[in-house]
Amino acid sequence: MRRAVLIAAAVVVTIVAVVFTFQRKLVYFPSPGPVPAADEVLPGGRDVRLVTADGLLLDGWHFELPDATATVIVFPGNGGNRTGRVSLARELTSRGLSVLLFDYRGYGDNPGKPTEEGLTFDARAALDLIDGPVVYFGESLGAAVAAELATFRAPKGMVLRSPFTSLAAVGSHHYPWLPVKALLQDKFPVTERVSGLDVPTVVLLGTKDSVVPPAQSREVATAARAKLVEVDGADHNDEVLVSGPQVIDAVLSVS
Repeated sequence: MRRAVLIAAAVVVTIVAVVFTFQRKLVYFPSPGPVPAADEVLPGGRDVRLVTADGLLLDGWHFELPDATATVIVFPGNGGNRTGRVSLARELTSRGLSVLLFDYRGYGDNPGKPTEEGLTFDARAALDLIDGPVVYFGESLGAAVAAELATFRAPKGMVLRSPFTSLAAVGSHHYPWLPVKALLQDKFPVTERVSGLDVPTVVLLGTKDSVVPPAQSREVATAARAKLVEVDGADHNDEVLVSGPQVIDAVLSVS
């Protein structure tokens, strides 16, 4: 019996050690580059270079309209690269808003490896690129990035799509048998950050979200004193939550 207990304990310790070591591979899922030029995906698009505080050069696309009332900075989720957000840029520019799409470090053809601190640097580099009013649009993990940036510089308005309350909370939902809170190096405390903001905010969620529990997004909306928009039957990666009418209306409402 004692031997069995020791073996079980060793297995648990090994699993925890492996998860701790490789945890960021369970959080960030970048798609590699190369990606096309901006004017190949939308007419008038311009390739731009972001310079981060820690010295990385990141690539992005700026779709700038001369008479736009604001620029929407899009903070992506944890997967893919900026090519997956072209439909959002197309819809927003067709309604008179400028859009900045960029990739975090390690995503697309960008150097570096993603971390919470690194994504903070990346977001501030994106903001430095824009003159004039801005709207933050953050999807899932990007909602956490947008919320942190809003504590640094408040935008004209903010849309958080499928936000979690914290990375530990959503991690514990998917891995209830792991001590996620103790293991995590990246925290992303969204609820804590938005509760101190005074920014017009809309929170969107899909009622069938299988990645971020809808209850967590509702909790974020309450903390942010935000308007809540629920898209009935939508799952986390459904196109309606990428660039559907509710998403576009939400951005327009804070622009």
